[in-house]
Amino acid sequence: MPPPTGDPPLTPTLPIPDLLTVYGAAWCGDCDRTRRYLDGAGVPYRYMDLQADAAAQLLLDDAGYRAIPVVVTARGTVLIEPSDRELAAAIAAEAA
Repeated sequence: MPPPTGDPPLTPTLPIPDLLTVYGAAWCGDCDRTRRYLDGAGVPYRYMDLQADAAAQLLLDDAGYRAIPVVVTARGTVLIEPSDRELAAAIAAEAA
């Protein structure tokens, strides 16, 4: 293992979408909860089904994300397995 260089660790990145985007799968309970929260709050979003969209899965894999849902806001904020409280805060920050 090479010695540390002092450089900060790389932060996984995803493209910044034009609309809040949820990456998830039908079998994921947290994905269902996230979508129910967004639907109930009337927040428009795009859902990327990782089981049906191999390119979306590859995008998450390449960025190093292993847990879902991954939510990316239109400002580029990335939330991993967010709680309803975290979703509400991110939505409020987007509106500000």
